[in-house]
Amino acid sequence: MSGPRFTEMRLRNEVWPRFSRVMKRGPVYLANHSLGRPPDRVAEDVRAALDAWYADLEGAWPQWLASRQKFRSLTAKLVNASRADCIVPKTSAGQGLRAVLNALPGKPRVVTSDGEFDSIDFILRVYREKGRIDLRIVPWRELSPAGADLVVLSSVMFRSGEVVPNLTRLVRSAHEAGAMVLLDVYHHAGVLPLDLATLGADFAIGGSYKYTRGGPGACWLYVRPGLAETMRTLDTGWFAKKDVFAYLRPEPPEYGPGGDAWLESTPPVLAPVQALAGLEFTLEMGVDRLRAHNLEQKKQLSDLLFENGVETLGVGDDFGAFLTVRDDRAPALVERLRKRGVTADARGDALRLCPDLLNTDEELERAAKIIGAALRER
Repeated sequence: MSGPRFTEMRLRNEVWPRFSRVMKRGPVYLANHSLGRPPDRVAEDVRAALDAWYADLEGAWPQWLASRQKFRSLTAKLVNASRADCIVPKTSAGQGLRAVLNALPGKPRVVTSDGEFDSIDFILRVYREKGRIDLRIVPWRELSPAGADLVVLSSVMFRSGEVVPNLTRLVRSAHEAGAMVLLDVYHHAGVLPLDLATLGADFAIGGSYKYTRGGPGACWLYVRPGLAETMRTLDTGWFAKKDVFAYLRPEPPEYGPGGDAWLESTPPVLAPVQALAGLEFTLEMGVDRLRAHNLEQKKQLSDLLFENGVETLGVGDDFGAFLTVRDDRAPALVERLRKRGVTADARGDALRLCPDLLNTDEELERAAKIIGAALRER
């Protein structure tokens, strides 16, 4: 597709047919979690990977490893990593965080915000309880790298969708203070343009969230060039060896080149495969154009909700892809909406509503009326 703006007619003709399986579902889909609506091709890709197993058994490995490498290359392109090997496939963002923590010497001093996703927050607290790190948790607007060895911070907050400003300055100030930086870009990659090379972040974690339509399990760790060659993690395995299939045991152990030294043991083979179609789609559409369309949809949905008596947060450039409605019984509201034909999700007291390329104008109007009625009944 070309042109600066998506129109519903063009989407109907050129995009929606690629999602025919999920668009047959009845509910208005506004959920913002990892089960974004996948392209039809995901099933074809996974089927081909399984067919290779049935047909060739161990002969399927070249196809599977080629898919993993393509996943790394596409992800590198999405986040502007200078090399594909700096993208290390993981099954969760938390797995990437642990790899970094287990690469730091001694008892590192870690500073993080109180707005991190539960998995990241929980891992850090457990490492603190086990005496593996010193941990300081502060509001993200008050975060300072002073006295830290590692700063862990989301670039977009998962509860509110707030975009953390001045990331380049934050990374630079951390480096000046002698700290490294790990960014959680789960709600950033595929939503906002992301340039990890220019940011200078030491590490980043992310995955195939709703925005890149790859589903859970297709995640990654980014390790900055230079660190990829010099730092080593205890989270390792035989795929990190120099000659993976030579079965040699040199002393000291010999690592693969660059980011390959951060690989682990036998990898899951289907997770990268399931993510390829969504990554290719996102790159084909263009993050800038997707962002522009999402901003229009957020404003449209927010206005419709306001007409139905619902106030939202999240309109505009200062927020990521979703709106929030603050309600102390948001999880119960999710279930009520589900029964009425609107799929949303909640994190704490935040009802999250994420319109995307597959939502029609009529769906947004219908959803706003249903949400407004559900809140009025309370």
